[in-house]
Amino acid sequence: MDDRVLIFDTTLRDGEQSAGTAMTVEEKIEIARQLEKLGVDIIEAGFPVSSNGDFEAVQRIAREVRKPVIAALAHANDKAIDRAAEALKDATNPRIHIFLSSSDNHLMNQLRKNREEVVDMAVAAVKRAKSKVSDIEFSPMDSSRTDKEFLAQLVRAVVDAGATTVNIADTVGYAIPAEFALLIEYLRQQVPELGTSVRLSVHCHDDLGMSVANSLAAVKAGARQVEGCINGIGERAGNCALEEVIVALRTRSDYFGADTNVDTAQLYPTSRLVSQVTGFTIQANKAVVGRNAFRHASGIHQDGLIKERTTYEIIDPVSVGVPRSELVLSKLSGRRGLMARLNELGYVPSDTEMNSIYEDFKELADKKREVTDRDLMALMGGRTLSFAETYSLEHVQVTCGDKEVPTATVSLKDRENTVTTDASTGHGPVDAVCKAIDRIVNVPNELTEFSVNSVTEGIDAVGEVSVRIEQDGRTYIGRGADTDIIVASAKAYMNALNRLLAMGDTTKSPEAAGAV
Repeated sequence: MDDRVLIFDTTLRDGEQSAGTAMTVEEKIEIARQLEKLGVDIIEAGFPVSSNGDFEAVQRIAREVRKPVIAALAHANDKAIDRAAEALKDATNPRIHIFLSSSDNHLMNQLRKNREEVVDMAVAAVKRAKSKVSDIEFSPMDSSRTDKEFLAQLVRAVVDAGATTVNIADTVGYAIPAEFALLIEYLRQQVPELGTSVRLSVHCHDDLGMSVANSLAAVKAGARQVEGCINGIGERAGNCALEEVIVALRTRSDYFGADTNVDTAQLYPTSRLVSQVTGFTIQANKAVVGRNAFRHASGIHQDGLIKERTTYEIIDPVSVGVPRSELVLSKLSGRRGLMARLNELGYVPSDTEMNSIYEDFKELADKKREVTDRDLMALMGGRTLSFAETYSLEHVQVTCGDKEVPTATVSLKDRENTVTTDASTGHGPVDAVCKAIDRIVNVPNELTEFSVNSVTEGIDAVGEVSVRIEQDGRTYIGRGADTDIIVASAKAYMNALNRLLAMGDTTKSPEAAGAV
């Protein structure tokens, strides 16, 4: 059996059915381009017959996004199929996705048709779509509540009519993983083409919180396409969260014997983009992409993580696009977690000093939910850093705008209290600031990580910036905090550079030596 699972993303179609969201055509194109970068195999771009806006979105995505298969949803009727085909006419790899109810509940209460009529409708729809494009997907809606003998009969009929993918839909999130796996196995036995010449797909909803579990159970049973949405958005309680399925298959390939072609490092930026466009905040404890997914608060966990990351992390955060793990300092933190953060900030207290520092920290932690770097620096008071600062930041000024070239002017003071000022342009204000600093400091390095977090809430929130720079394979960490994120960025970059100047190779590059 093929060990590659295709990822069918329906964020732009089923995801948009989330109550409280709507996307413009331009927003859909932006997400589609990111999904292409992520490496999904199929993008369901919309439901062309439903509105002129959806038709335009599918049409433009078909024209502008060339690598994935572009799918358009259609009812099992001529008008919807023809409209989908028209929207897809410029696609490199078009697919028409037909859906039709199959459960007795839907047939009786919604379609008001009998089983024979539904089979005839399905066959006619697949044949019409097949005359338009070669790639046809058919979904029996509410498959998990459909009589399995009739479901097999319907699937047999659409396969004979030319369907290239059959999608078993748990439309109302009714299925249980073990039960759903048995259904997939049964259908493969009854229709042997499934899993060979015809791809078997699943589309699971989360009404009982089991959409990901059902999808993974189906993969184990032989399904080789999983449908869902980024962040698990979608109708009612949402769809299968694709990022969770993708990472589960990658992490437990030993069990599933299957993987995807997705670039997992793009999962986090894709998740953030979808959240930004839809306005749906990602819950903090969301698997893979939630804010707390790689944050560790327990002292025991922090101790293990410091010694070996895999003690408490089965996923490398960098592999999914998260810059790094984070030790959250709170009343639950232990000495090793506190010491690690103090070391990052440049403090190396002795064991004796650490005893009093830890007591002061615990007293502070009892009063605050989290202890920030600014809190720690205040806690350390006049204690000496483990390295002497070569330069201090005196002044930062930036000009930028939608039609301006970002320009930064920076003043640094050295140990002799001499102030040097220089300026530079950049791709953005932060880039301009870093380049201006580099012109003064003249030390070769590579900025490998830049992340921003809000330390406090409200319009006057303090932003904390963390950076990592590298020189000759060694990494230097810098942190800075300020209500102005540009200033915080400059402080963080200077903190890292001072650490490099104190502990690393400060040989100037030929280019830097000649800078004016």
